[in-house]
Amino acid sequence: MSTDATSERIELAIGGMTCASCAARVEKRLNKLEGVTATVNYATEKARVEYPEGIALEELIAQVEKAGYTAEPPAPPESESGGDGATAEDDGLTSLRQRLITSIVLAVPVIAMAMVPAWQFESWQWLSLTLAAPVVVYAGWPFHKAAWTNLRHGAATMDTLVSVGTLAAFGWSLWALFFGTAGEPGMKHGFEFSMTRTDGSMNIYLEAAAGVIAFILAGRYFEQRSKRRAGAALRSLLELGAKEVSVLRDGREERIAVEDLAAGDVFIVRPGEKIATDGVVEEGSSAVDASLLTGESVPVEVAPGDTVTGATVNAGGRLLIRATRVGSDTQLAQMARLVEDAQNGKAKVQRLADRISGIFVPIVIAIAVGTLGFWIGTGNGLAAAFTAAVAVLIIACPCALGLATPTALMVGTGRGAQLGILIKGPEVLESTHAIDTVVLDKTGTVTTGKMAMIDVITAEGVDAAEVLKLAGALENASEHPIAQAIAAGAVERAGELGTVEDFANVEGLGVQGLVDGRGVLVGRPQLLAEWSQHLTPELERAMTDAQARGHTAVAVGVDGEAKAVITVADQVKPTSAEAIARLRKLGLRPVLLTGDSEAVARTVADSVGIEEVIAEVLPAGKVEVIKRLQDEGRTVAMVGDGVNDAAALAQADLGLAMGTGTDVAIEASDLTLVSGDLRAAADAIRLSRRTLRTIKGNLFWAFAYNVGALPLAATGLLNPMIAGGAMAFSSVFVVGNSLRLRRFKPLTAAGAGAAPAPVKPKEAVPATR
Repeated sequence: MSTDATSERIELAIGGMTCASCAARVEKRLNKLEGVTATVNYATEKARVEYPEGIALEELIAQVEKAGYTAEPPAPPESESGGDGATAEDDGLTSLRQRLITSIVLAVPVIAMAMVPAWQFESWQWLSLTLAAPVVVYAGWPFHKAAWTNLRHGAATMDTLVSVGTLAAFGWSLWALFFGTAGEPGMKHGFEFSMTRTDGSMNIYLEAAAGVIAFILAGRYFEQRSKRRAGAALRSLLELGAKEVSVLRDGREERIAVEDLAAGDVFIVRPGEKIATDGVVEEGSSAVDASLLTGESVPVEVAPGDTVTGATVNAGGRLLIRATRVGSDTQLAQMARLVEDAQNGKAKVQRLADRISGIFVPIVIAIAVGTLGFWIGTGNGLAAAFTAAVAVLIIACPCALGLATPTALMVGTGRGAQLGILIKGPEVLESTHAIDTVVLDKTGTVTTGKMAMIDVITAEGVDAAEVLKLAGALENASEHPIAQAIAAGAVERAGELGTVEDFANVEGLGVQGLVDGRGVLVGRPQLLAEWSQHLTPELERAMTDAQARGHTAVAVGVDGEAKAVITVADQVKPTSAEAIARLRKLGLRPVLLTGDSEAVARTVADSVGIEEVIAEVLPAGKVEVIKRLQDEGRTVAMVGDGVNDAAALAQADLGLAMGTGTDVAIEASDLTLVSGDLRAAADAIRLSRRTLRTIKGNLFWAFAYNVGALPLAATGLLNPMIAGGAMAFSSVFVVGNSLRLRRFKPLTAAGAGAAPAPVKPKEAVPATR
């Protein structure tokens, strides 16, 4: 239902959800309220709710509680990085880990004794009971609690089946031990693979009860651990900003916490320090490195009157800045909100097992009840009836089902880690098979993100090595990234640099000074023109050609004459073209997305074989681009590395972050390419698709085993050993199928398929100075 202009919006933190079907139940309950539109995200455990003014917040919370869950307004992002919230979150995972360890330690000997007759010493069954009881009661408590909650609200999930199956197995074992013949000394469990009806008075199922809980807890633990990372992107964003700032008050410098900074305060930023908040430069000039926020590889020159953004770095001189926006109004805070909105706006992941369990669980329980009634009604005795009914519950208990996803995920992610590919969870895998478009950030993804000297073009009769040695020496005295690129290139090509005297930085134009007694100018042509040093027609053409190619061109004057033009740029990674070819082979359509100019973007795109280019896009605009592509019916993967990419990575159907990028981008993504090699993106998608196919295969065989064995159990033709052996075989099959992922091989250059587009010599991306 659509909401009107007077609607309110809130995000609620939902507690108590154990599967994707829980999220669907909460969402359905909230949407029953008139005028309410709710979306519940199981991964982030949040509900985004739009509601009319006439509905109170308490009414929304009450609706969630009626569904059997808890709801409360989420804590502000600032408090999520520590304090009670982090402690509570850790306590939840710690408790789950303790239950898992307990279940494994106690369940392993129970299973071993039941399956190996040689270890069944006299009265072994009572030791099994002693070990299994804590597993069923303590370790399995979360399942029993969730099953009871679901029962009270007329629902059934995988928790219901786990709880009913394990309690039935444990309860029947207690009856057999205390009232049947299973408790007699010398009782043995032998492997008798015959289909004969039995009264079950000497059969115990303790290994099934303990083993199922241990297996399912293992899967739940790894799932919960990956879910804990949902808010890490926001915490990383908030931690990017400065923690303290030097403020000028009454003519004195005072050091205060950033939280105490107010709009209108004037603060000092020294070279190398982070700018505390958004503001306007009052005094001083410098180059500001905004690469973390904008992705641009070259610092921006700022002077009095220019605006600056919080969390960027002052790469040059001392600045006095007047704060204009603080706290939640800053660009950094707005980007944090973009990331959170994009994460919460993702389509809910409906796990295959959870989807099927909504139908499968009630059917299994109905079959068990029907079996019990049938055998009692036909006069076969209460013990035989209970044996058949319990066999139905045991054979349907999702042992292999609990292993299907976590084992494939663990093997797949482990193999990915060996190849430098980090996969965050099963949600990621479900996205990869539908991807048809891959959007690539330019700086740091397709290109290196670092400035490098490309070429030196000299006037006629001028020695390039000599000019480079002089220009490199002068630039070495500057902190500007373009200057450092020229200095590094000069050392590499010309060797030792000269001695600099009378060095001076000419604001916005370049640098000047004496090198080994010779007057040298390096910078814009305007700087040389001020000293009556005009570029020759040849150098003018070199400057124009460089700019046409998207390079940054710097003029050099020596001893009163223009001598050379040096080009500097952010270089394309040598593996990018091959990576694009591999992505195309997977059926993906590459798109280059950047904040740089159209000419710059087109230069890079042409060099690596990308046809579609979207340029001059601001950080917030990247999210809109992803949304627009999705609205066009495309399923989009995004590859990026900067803070400015974080929201777009979260918005995309699949986010891939370069491991050489920022923590924020990595946390907001679904896949991380540790090496920073774009070719790994194709391998990551291939591995994810292969892992998803394995999970689906596991789930199919796990359910097929359950469905195929249920009729045998219902007709009383499964004795305990056949049931236990069949369940063990299904688990072994699932694990073996998952282990095949260890043989996954990355693509080699020879096996990439299509020949990669050639990388033009010294092709690069421009910068400004």
